[in-house]
Amino acid sequence: MSTYYYIVASQRFLLEEEPLEEVLRERTRDYQEKNKSIDFWLLKQPAFLESPEFAEIKTQVPQPAAAVVSTNTQFITWLKLRLEYVLTGEFNAPSETIPDPLASAG
Repeated sequence: MSTYYYIVASQRFLLEEEPLEEVLRERTRDYQEKNKSIDFWLLKQPAFLESPEFAEIKTQVPQPAAAVVSTNTQFITWLKLRLEYVLTGEFNAPSETIPDPLASAG
């Protein structure tokens, strides 16, 4: 089981209104230059939102939703400060009720 940190918002906000793609592309380039493993993923319609623990959060996020999930809490904190209109949190997965978030990361 791993601890994942996330930001979640509507797909429209994250993918159309904010320059998130550019941010993730730059971070990927930086990681490649440093030979560092990728520790973040962009998920459309993240499966963890379907878990009972996330019922309240799901009602707060316009659908369809998207999330950036990472094992790096500092990156998620930085994204929250940069993007502002997102929800953040953390979870442990896989568990009985929360699937592995990377199973659908492709």
